[in-house]
Amino acid sequence: MPNFIMQAQAQELQIFTEDWPPISFGSGNKAEGMAVEVVQAMQAHIGSSQPIQVVPWARGYKALLEEPNTLLFTVGRSEEREKLMVLLGPIAISTTSLYTRKGNAARLHSMGDEIQKLKVGAYRSSIFADTARKKGFQNIEQAPTPQIIANMLLAKRFDLWVEGSLVVSSVLKEIGHSADDVEKVKVLDSLELYLAFSTSTPASTIKVWEDALRWLKKEGHFTRIHQKWLPNEPPPMAVIRLDPPGKP
Repeated sequence: MPNFIMQAQAQELQIFTEDWPPISFGSGNKAEGMAVEVVQAMQAHIGSSQPIQVVPWARGYKALLEEPNTLLFTVGRSEEREKLMVLLGPIAISTTSLYTRKGNAARLHSMGDEIQKLKVGAYRSSIFADTARKKGFQNIEQAPTPQIIANMLLAKRFDLWVEGSLVVSSVLKEIGHSADDVEKVKVLDSLELYLAFSTSTPASTIKVWEDALRWLKKEGHFTRIHQKWLPNEPPPMAVIRLDPPGKP
């Protein structure tokens, strides 16, 4: 289908992402990252020129829930979110894990179930904070960015940091540390990452984006982008669209 026809069918969206490297991040006045390149390739196929705005996660998530014609990425799939938005993906698959400072994991393992009484640092309003709570950790300290949380962990403000495995190395690098400065304590859950559309986005618009993702994966463009940024992770090749109950 020619781009101008697809663009006519696809109402322009406001597009938000977050600072969560290497999946997405701001670089100067533009957005970069694995998921950013995927969305930009979809835009090129569709004929969309809307800018991708890098905003705090809480702002983008609020817009997704409250404003029409909004696309936010990447969003971790959960049963709760399947009822609140249209999910399209997956774009990547991560794990939600607990991390601590290097050399500290053995002591934490020896605590058994008592570990759940410890304070856990988490990215504010993130699915990682939600997952930690569901797994029995109730003392959650949150901050606006994962970089702030990582610094707090390394400064011994708390002993546990809950985060997505795909971004830990990049987050630490941004604050002048390396992945060797932390160690994994426990995997809490597997996490599929999606594009999310506000429920008021027309079905015809979402269909154009869905077709673009199918094309991207079929033609090998998605695999090349995924391997560029996440060379040690297998690219998810399925295309799944999840509409909330009652979505026309």
